[in-house]
Formats: sequence, structure tokens, C-alpha cells
Amino acid sequence: MEEEGAGSAIGVVGDGIIWVLQNIVMAFYNFGYAITHPQLWLNWSDPQAIMRFVYYGGSVEFFFVCLTFFLVIFAIGVWRHNFLWSAVRVMEGLANTVGRFAAWAGLLMVLQQVIIVFMQRIFTRPDISIGFGIPLQFDISWFAEELKLYNAMVVTLCLTYTFVQGGHVRVDLIYSAVSHRAKKMIDMFGSIFFMVPVAVMIWLYTWFFMWRHLIVPKPSASDQVDRLLMKARAFRWNVETIGFSPNGFSGYFLFKVLMVLMVGMIFIHAWAFFYRSYLEWKEGEESANKYLDKDVLEAGEEPYDHAEF
Repeated sequence: MEEEGAGSAIGVVGDGIIWVLQNIVMAFYNFGYAITHPQLWLNWSDPQAIMRFVYYGGSVEFFFVCLTFFLVIFAIGVWRHNFLWSAVRVMEGLANTVGRFAAWAGLLMVLQQVIIVFMQRIFTRPDISIGFGIPLQFDISWFAEELKLYNAMVVTLCLTYTFVQGGHVRVDLIYSAVSHRAKKMIDMFGSIFFMVPVAVMIWLYTWFFMWRHLIVPKPSASDQVDRLLMKARAFRWNVETIGFSPNGFSGYFLFKVLMVLMVGMIFIHAWAFFYRSYLEWKEGEESANKYLDKDVLEAGEEPYDHAEF
């Protein structure tokens, strides 16, 4: 009985390995087919194309296309370190660029709050009108609730930027006491077995969560492509515009879009973190923080962290 159980377990593992290899091979075909037939999933005037886009965005096929890209880049990078360093710089540059731009939403949030206070308390206006010719006019409560969007932009779009800059809090039990190469091995393990799986799981949730607030019939993560193509017969856009108050902010679907962008950037940066950790492990301690584009504080910009009495 034990031998039969061991044999069946080995068979299951073997079947799983074969399934993974088959999907990696098919990823080249699936990617090539998608590139050469964009009308099947990028024609947004066709409900069936939209439903295909929804399905494949959270599908096994899309996951293995991403995995295959990761493996191909890594395989070339093992042979040519300069190529892998270039990939790291591009991905970290994406995180830095998006984060530095989104960080300005914090300033915009403060300025808009000041305007709201002035319009309410000093000018006693019930609304705010912005623009020339065709002004954009909404109730004060609309602009007040919109402040949440700026806060969400800072949180979601600056997450990987903060990671690149080393700004996240890190609970350290053994990391600081081990050697450089051991640190890099821990980083590689963490990026593959923690960052990537968590990003994939959150993506599967947020992807369909976003589309359920954009279209009807509502798609489900369990729907196969044929099922979604049947739903396309009754397709229509149903973008979420309901606020918490009658005259409140009407773009709450943007929060769902930001969630998807955040998870996508985490997934991409997990690659960059793995690639960087591997290169710094391979090239030694002298390569630590190589090509890392960190913000530099000029004289007078240092944070004030103590008081004199």
C-alpha cells in the first residue's frame, strides 16, 4: 500500500511537471497568436473581444506567458550580465518614474483641501467651477470625496517606488547578521516564494473585481472563455459612478483600476528584485546597489527628527 501511495504521488508530480512544461512551450504560441491577431482582444467595439480580454487577463495562459518572459530574460541574463542589468534598470526606472510622478498627488491633495476650506468658510460657495469655456463644475462634496483618490494614488503607485528607495519597514531577525551572499539568497527566495505568489493571488482577485464594476453581465473568475463569449451577447458598459453622498465623487471605478496597476507593478518589481539579487550575489559585494537610482537629499532637505530643549 505504501509503495502504491508513493508511486501515485510520483505520478502526480510527474504529471504536474509535464503540465508546466507544456504550458511554457505553448506560451510562445499563445503570445505570437495574440500579437498577430489583435482584433480578437483589442477591438473594444466588439463585445466578444472585450470578454476575451477579461478572460485572458486572469488566465493560466497569461500567467505562463509572463513566466516564460521571466525565464527567457533570466536565461539570457545569466549569459550576459549587462543585459540583465539593463532589464533591472528599466523595471526599477518604471517604478521610480511612476512613483515620483504620483507623489505629486500629495501636494495636489493639500492644495485642493485648502481651496475647499476657502470656498466653504470664506466665500460660502456650495460648488467649485474649474476651467475655461466649458467649466468643470461640481458640488463641494464631490471635490472633498475626490481627495481619497489622490491618497489612493500615493499608496498604490508609490508602493514599488518606495521599495526601490528602501523606504519600507523591514522586520529583521537574521538578515543583518549574515554575509552579503546569504542576504542575496534570502532576497531571491523572498521575491520568488513570497512577492510573486502574493502578487498573482491579489491580481486574480482585483482583475475580476475591477471588471465587475465596469461591465455587465458581471464576469467571474470561474468563467471559461466560452461562457464569457456567451455573456457577450448581453454586454454593455456599466461603469461605477455611485458615490457615498448624492453629490459626492462619481469616479469610484478608478480605485479598482489603481488596485490592478498596483499589483501589476508589484509583480514586475518582484522580477527586478530577483534579477538584482542574483546579479549582486553573482558579482559580489562590490556590486551592491549598482545602478540603483536612489533619491538624494540636498542640503537643508534632511528630515527634522529631534528637538532641542
